[in-house]
Amino acid sequence: MLLRNTDPFRDLDRLTQQLMGTTNRPAVMPMDAWREGDRFVIEFDLPGVSAESIDLDVERNVLTVRAERVARNGDWEALAAERPRGAFSRQLVLGDNLDLDHIEASYTDGVLRLVVPVAERAKPRKIQIGRESDSARERAELSASS
Repeated sequence: MLLRNTDPFRDLDRLTQQLMGTTNRPAVMPMDAWREGDRFVIEFDLPGVSAESIDLDVERNVLTVRAERVARNGDWEALAAERPRGAFSRQLVLGDNLDLDHIEASYTDGVLRLVVPVAERAKPRKIQIGRESDSARERAELSASS
């Protein structure tokens, strides 16, 4: 059986941590992000959230993730309630060098995974260098034919 002591200061401290978060445990959905070659990967921890409640939105270069963890309904008594419930969201400002039209999203085992490819225009490319004598010859040929 789970026993719960009532300590108003501990309860206030727990509420403050849930609302404001801590360095080790932020109040918003925790995430990891990294780059793998020509794509960026972002993972959000959303345990206990149904896939149907997750909403992704991109406007300009701002990605918004919204999710909701629904409270239990029915005839039950809470013995401990430490996981945040309700709707929460997080916004990320993404760089102009990313292809926001081709974001891939998957949700498995409580982890939302986004893969954002680097835009073609932002990828490194080779530039051909012409020789000066070729340019001078082309100009001479153009002026002679005129």
